[in-house]
Amino acid sequence: MTYTTQMDAARQGIVTKEMKAVAAYEQMEEQQLLQFVAKGQICIPCNKKHTSITPYGIGSMLRTKINVNLGISRDCKDMDMEMEKVKRAVDMGAESIMDLSSYGDTRVFRQRLTRECPAVIGTVPIYDAVVYYHKALKEITAQEWLDIVRMHAEDGVDFMTIHCGLNRHTAQRFKENKRLMNIVSRGGSIMFAWMEMTGQENPFYEYYDEVLDICRQYDVTMSLGDACRPGCLEDGTDIAQIEELVTLGELTRRAWEKDVQVMIEGPGHMPMNQIAANMEIQKTICKGAPFYVLGPIVTDIAPGYDHITSAIGGAIAAAAGASFLCYVTPAEHLRLPNVDDVKEGIIATKIAAHAADIAKGVKGAMDWDHKMDQARKKLDWEAMFELAIDPKKARRYREEAKPEKEDTCSMCGNFCAVKNTNRILDGEIVSIFDE
Repeated sequence: MTYTTQMDAARQGIVTKEMKAVAAYEQMEEQQLLQFVAKGQICIPCNKKHTSITPYGIGSMLRTKINVNLGISRDCKDMDMEMEKVKRAVDMGAESIMDLSSYGDTRVFRQRLTRECPAVIGTVPIYDAVVYYHKALKEITAQEWLDIVRMHAEDGVDFMTIHCGLNRHTAQRFKENKRLMNIVSRGGSIMFAWMEMTGQENPFYEYYDEVLDICRQYDVTMSLGDACRPGCLEDGTDIAQIEELVTLGELTRRAWEKDVQVMIEGPGHMPMNQIAANMEIQKTICKGAPFYVLGPIVTDIAPGYDHITSAIGGAIAAAAGASFLCYVTPAEHLRLPNVDDVKEGIIATKIAAHAADIAKGVKGAMDWDHKMDQARKKLDWEAMFELAIDPKKARRYREEAKPEKEDTCSMCGNFCAVKNTNRILDGEIVSIFDE
């Protein structure tokens, strides 16, 4: 039996080893998973050359996955430090690492990732082209943009953000309908500038079939980039965003016709009351393709705390159908995140993803909470620490304010409702002030 991509295998009725692994992890029947993959409603990003990967499925009916953005930049060149962030992110449960390197020999870092890292690996070829060719933006040719996509595929990248929805028509609509924040997507701004300076069509759109052929050959999942995602609340769900989404819906269909797996990238900044509607619009236009969202960030006034603004939006988005949350750290809008920022961003995003899975009724999602509840009822502190999403922090908080009695905490002491109710139900006498 031969197949090119996971989608191609599913359409032939072949259950791949990756599908078996995903089905076991998600507690889903293999044949049910196969049907979702065949329809494009679940993708399993796994480049044939990324042999160290632990495969994960991405789809609204599965556990919500999280992505961590890392990479080398001009101001932070330490590759070993970035790899330490990668290791910590994976240890903390991040299913995906996105390499956004924009300085130096980016290929060395990328190949190290696909050689050593078990997480799903994503990249943005537009960034790398500017670094790799090291020449004026307007001098990069259409073929050179495509050559970078092939290079990333050969290096074992599992999914690529390709900003192919920002074509000349979309760009014209963007210019006609003024925004407050214009284009805040880094890749989107680069491609918009290139089109404006050269007068040419976006090569990823013009030569989209060639891009798909590369992805099909290596089984790279297309992550259709949202170049026109809103960068502030005022721009949420505006004409540019929706215009691009319509184009992405058309490109999704064309990818599926070639058995190429697809994810759709989404906003961005927007008010809470717009999030659920955006999820429904995406599901309708893109026929249920997995939705990958940055945030959404629900208020613009919290630099230093955007892991919280993002977690609020991410929980709402995932509960309404998003499949994949890109983490946001406290450093968002301010600087490159350090190791502590990465941890804070991952924890906030994991909380959002887990809360959404409970709301969606994902199989097994409540089990973790049920175990914690049992430990709390018994006032079993060691079990609570072990079950906590951040055990070290939970343990440190208790140790910093030791209670007088071990079966209480410093918040309530002998007034502990759990302790006193347990004792009453066991037929004991409770005398709070005498204890």
